[in-house]
Amino acid sequence: MSDLKHVTLRWSGEDLVFEGSGASGGSITIDGNGGQGPSPMDTLLLALAGCMTVDIRTILEKSRVPLDGLEVSVAGERVAEPPRRFTRIEMVFRLSGPGPEDAAKVDRAVALSRETYCSVMHTLRQDVEIDIRVEPA
Repeated sequence: MSDLKHVTLRWSGEDLVFEGSGASGGSITIDGNGGQGPSPMDTLLLALAGCMTVDIRTILEKSRVPLDGLEVSVAGERVAEPPRRFTRIEMVFRLSGPGPEDAAKVDRAVALSRETYCSVMHTLRQDVEIDIRVEPA
């Protein structure tokens, strides 16, 4: 059985600024120029970072690893010509709290997120089917 997610993105009427929301509430401003919010490609990197940090925090909590802080820096290398897709993504996680004795558990949490749990990571695969249609407003 599949889990259908639904989000809505509406043009603000201003330049390349859009307001997005999901069924769970909350909203995000996405700006094609990056002035009033993250650009669509920045948003993709943030989604990947968010997915993995949620997984890692949850796994470490279940493993009883102390965690005082968790930050990830993400850099994406893009092709110069359209469609300017990412060809390489580098993620650097910074954790405070875990001691040297927790290193194996931290490594395991990152690996589990990457290989098993992070749905954003797995959606970036080339075999994702994307259906697109246009309907009148």
